[in-house]
Amino acid sequence: MSLSSFLSADAIDSALKDCQAPDSFNPKKFFQLCGLTKKSPQDVKNVFKILDNDASGFIEEEELKFFLQRFSPGARVLTDKETKGFLAAADDDSDGKIGAEEFQAMVLS
Repeated sequence: MSLSSFLSADAIDSALKDCQAPDSFNPKKFFQLCGLTKKSPQDVKNVFKILDNDASGFIEEEELKFFLQRFSPGARVLTDKETKGFLAAADDDSDGKIGAEEFQAMVLS
């Protein structure tokens, strides 16, 4: 299963182009531009499973750095500031990682 099973290539390209510059990544805006906010809760959970690179059930800070590359292999790595901001925005229970429910809440809110 790949992200293109859930999101159009054009929408992914548009979202990636919007945050090409370092420190320009905004998770909420990215999810809107790539079309993820319009998907069903189940689709969002399926996308989470793809983004959870090590299948731990969580997206950890190290995985967040390479978040954009899960959408396109040539995409840039998130800066430390972006990674920490993304984690802070989604990590509701402050355990240092993003679970499926937290991810879904962030995307669909």
